[in-house]
Amino acid sequence: MRFAIVFVGVVVALFGLLFALQGFGVVGGSPMSNTTTWSVLGPIIALVGVALVIGGTRKRKP
Repeated sequence: MRFAIVFVGVVVALFGLLFALQGFGVVGGSPMSNTTTWSVLGPIIALVGVALVIGGTRKRKP
């Protein structure tokens, strides 16, 4: 189960990074390019993914 959480976290973090780069205009060719909405939401989504990875890799007390 922990592997699945970490995997989903990595995927969410990568999508958040992609959305942020599109929002900042680094990655073009999309309606999301140069859009303030994705410049704000992208990093937030990436942080959620990082939190999932950290939560999935932490050891729990028995």
